[in-house]
Amino acid sequence: MRQLLPSSMALLWGLQFAFLTPALALMLVDLFGATPTDVGWVLALYNGGGFLASLIIPALADRKRDYLRPMLLCGLLALALPGVLALTSSLPLAVVALLVLGGPAGVGMSLFFAHLKQSGAGPQEVVTMRAVVSFAWVAGPPLATVIIGSFGSQSILLALAAVALLNLVTTGIAFRRNRTLPGSSAGPSGGADDGPLASRLAVIGVVIAFTILQATDSSAVTIMALFVDQKMDGQLIWAGIALGVAAALEIPALLAIGRLSRSIPEKRLIASGCIAGVLYYTGMTFAVDPIALLSLQILHAWFFGVIAGVGLTLFQKVIPRPGLAAGLFTNTRRIGAIASGPIIAFGSMTALGYQGVFGICAVLTLAAMVVIELTSRGSKAPAAKEQIPAASQS
Repeated sequence: MRQLLPSSMALLWGLQFAFLTPALALMLVDLFGATPTDVGWVLALYNGGGFLASLIIPALADRKRDYLRPMLLCGLLALALPGVLALTSSLPLAVVALLVLGGPAGVGMSLFFAHLKQSGAGPQEVVTMRAVVSFAWVAGPPLATVIIGSFGSQSILLALAAVALLNLVTTGIAFRRNRTLPGSSAGPSGGADDGPLASRLAVIGVVIAFTILQATDSSAVTIMALFVDQKMDGQLIWAGIALGVAAALEIPALLAIGRLSRSIPEKRLIASGCIAGVLYYTGMTFAVDPIALLSLQILHAWFFGVIAGVGLTLFQKVIPRPGLAAGLFTNTRRIGAIASGPIIAFGSMTALGYQGVFGICAVLTLAAMVVIELTSRGSKAPAAKEQIPAASQS
């Protein structure tokens, strides 16, 4: 049960939004008659609400050092969302439901990883749970499309409600077990690492660096189909295969990273991921055939595995409040997706076309690695002094 319960929670919270995210635009069009313009601003509002919720709710949870109660609330909101969407055909009401229910419900994943940290989970367990979430995102979107294709867009709401109900059950079991324990471990558990990094300089540097890394990955994924269409005579199937291979390889990469985190410092693992990213983007700048495209996805999987897995554990170490750490890490992905727009616009204007986007991503990844290295040097001593009052406030 010790291993099964957190794995089940990670899988179910991952499925909750692996179902919703890819199906949301389709539901807005089919169920509420949204136009393409409507879909754009609704998704912008929804993501904006999620951004704010992922900062406010975890910060409040940090004050009480209780993450399971807010997770139960998120589960209730996740259960209420498909119910409201099923009972209305009004687009404005659907938007309100997405903002009031969907945005806060999405914080459940951040709270889950904050609870893991508070429970004393080490880097290996955190990265392993992140691999479970990745599995949910590999299986979730295809399963959601099968459900919609077989039973219609309305059917995905029933699937979302079922997953939300299971989320409530597993979170409730965890809450009950946690109450029966004589005490909870709020500090980080052991493992080979570089020690605490909690200075303001380290926090700012790490947040900026990982936002850059997330922006490069988002840029590369966004333009993949356009890149393949431009360089491989319109054989768009290779774009889908490449992204599928990278997603499939991400899971074993995360599991390997989790094991390596026992003996290799996080800073070195992050450096290995950044180097893999630089090599991947550089290779994509010159790739012109499917064999090169697919071969490079090994580097892509390692790069993203390090960002998603080791990045989360680093944030939890840099920021002494687990909820805020997980929330900030989640938002680096959102901000990175926004920042990918200018990267794509500028890179595609170069003589290389869409390959220029990969070239810019290589330079930015190298710059992010340098930022992480510089901000971590000499910050350990002051971090130890700052961490004591920060922890007492939480």
